[in-house]
Amino acid sequence: MSKLVGFFRSLTFKIAMVFILLLLVTVEIIGAYFVRTSQNQGIQNFQNTVNNIFPNYVLNQLGSDITNPNTTKGNSEIQNILNSSQVTDVTALQVVDKNGTIRGDSNINNRGLIGQKTTNSDIKDALYSGQIQKKQVFDRSYGNTYVLVLPIKITNNSSTSNSAVGVVYVRASMESVYQSVSKVMIIFYTASIAAILLAIILAIIISRAMTHPIDDMKNQAIKMANGDYSGLVPVYSNDELGQLAQSINDLSLQIREAQESSLRERNRLDSVLFHMTDGVIATDRVGKISIINERALEFLDLEREEIVGKSILDVLKLSNQYSIRQILEQPHGIKIDENKNNEDELILNVDFATLKAKNGYITGLVCVLHDITEQQKNDREQREFVSNVSHELRTPLTSMRSYLEALEDGAWQDETYAPKFINVSLNETNRMIRMINDLLNLSRLDRGTFKLNLEYIDLIEFTNFIIDRFDMMIQTDDREPESTKFVNDFEDVNKKNYKIIRRYDRNSVWLEVDPDRLMQVIDNIMNNAIKYSPDGGIIKIEIRTTDNNVIFSITDQGQGIPKKERVKIFNRFYRVERARSRRKGGTGLGLAISKEVIEALGGHIWVESKENVGSTFSFSLPYDQHKWSEDLNWEENERGHSE
Repeated sequence: MSKLVGFFRSLTFKIAMVFILLLLVTVEIIGAYFVRTSQNQGIQNFQNTVNNIFPNYVLNQLGSDITNPNTTKGNSEIQNILNSSQVTDVTALQVVDKNGTIRGDSNINNRGLIGQKTTNSDIKDALYSGQIQKKQVFDRSYGNTYVLVLPIKITNNSSTSNSAVGVVYVRASMESVYQSVSKVMIIFYTASIAAILLAIILAIIISRAMTHPIDDMKNQAIKMANGDYSGLVPVYSNDELGQLAQSINDLSLQIREAQESSLRERNRLDSVLFHMTDGVIATDRVGKISIINERALEFLDLEREEIVGKSILDVLKLSNQYSIRQILEQPHGIKIDENKNNEDELILNVDFATLKAKNGYITGLVCVLHDITEQQKNDREQREFVSNVSHELRTPLTSMRSYLEALEDGAWQDETYAPKFINVSLNETNRMIRMINDLLNLSRLDRGTFKLNLEYIDLIEFTNFIIDRFDMMIQTDDREPESTKFVNDFEDVNKKNYKIIRRYDRNSVWLEVDPDRLMQVIDNIMNNAIKYSPDGGIIKIEIRTTDNNVIFSITDQGQGIPKKERVKIFNRFYRVERARSRRKGGTGLGLAISKEVIEALGGHIWVESKENVGSTFSFSLPYDQHKWSEDLNWEENERGHSE
């Protein structure tokens, strides 16, 4: 049903109907004119035939017969003339004299009326006026008839009278004429119907030929509206429709190329937005979010469905502080602290810009979220670092200044106090030198200029060498450690009793490391373990290997590190108890240097601790058991050949 309705609404049907209606109107007009003309011509011919039934000589003869004194003879002659003048379509012939008496009748059934007065009004009018009477009437018996009343006048040389001596009444049936016209009309209508049917077929064919290219163009337009630009419209001719089809094909190609270019640009933009380290948000002119990249979603910790369509001020929680106009007036953007928890701190710098059309009309906003957490953290750490360095240098300098001023005031002459003052000044100077050396090492590590002198060492033998020195501290009377550049000879270390336990899962572990730097790391951790362990405590040294790493651990029984402080323990100048650490001679740089050295060697360092139980400092270094075993076997073979 829908297809049928669609056909009746189609251009094909409309063109065919217009063509058919024009043809029908034309045929009807021509037919009406032709039928009317044929009818009039037929009637005219019929009337002319009837009018010529009685020529003048016959009328003169009838006039002579009417005026014949011998009535009987005259009537007989009149009847003979009427009988001889019979025409097929004539239904009645009657002769009436001037007195209105019927003198003759062609109808044998009406012979009894001869000699009687006529009652026909047409005859009376003709006798009275002396003029020919003509008319068409419809008779129930004969149908359409033609009535003709001819006045009979005698026109001869002996008589110049023009008065009518009688009339001839003629009545003829016109049904033959109308039947002929009807046949013509039937033929015409039959031909018209056949012509209309043929015209319908031709109209449909012609309209279809005209509308088929239009249908193709319509279908292509629908495909283009649905985003399919792959097809082309067939070009059937070079007329206007063909040119239109070619134009649509050109348009389709141009749109497809433009769409592909736009799609490439959109994919490139999406890729750029997706891989950007900054968050990007785009809005419409009223601030409703329309585009947001993944980085911005991560920053805001929200889902895309929760954001798109919402106001950017509400999403950024700025609606209580700024309006859209106000945020555009901020020259350096707006800082947003998303998380107040220090462990998950996130600080964003938000910059806004407008999107404008060519006419300058603002069509939207672009918001860029830049993570400045690390920058803020670095700035804060830099300020703290400068403050700590200033504080750490000022403390020994202040102490040295006090003692030197005392010596200047005459204490150098006092044999009791002078050596102590000089010894304290020397210790503080050494402390500053150690701190400055540590700072220089950290600076080199930061710049990447710290040079590592890599060697193959046996970590077990190397560790025993270092630990043996710490064992010697509690075995000698004066407890003075060996003079090495990495062992800090603090008073607490020299006078504290402790026990060292060693646990190794292998007898030999070969690594490629910088021995001096690794010794510095172990010394730093061991010194901290001794410093913060109670007198008589146990320090455990453990070395274990995995398939890819060797793990070195030093465990003490000290007071432990609070959980909130562990993440900062490797920061520069950071100490859990500053006063106590400073009293023990620490600078707060040992663990920071250890972290940088281990990472430079490709390893990782961490701490595990429980308050009032102790701490375990561990670091891992890359280790390939198969590689080193092959290298050692090769070295042994080389030594065997040389021997």
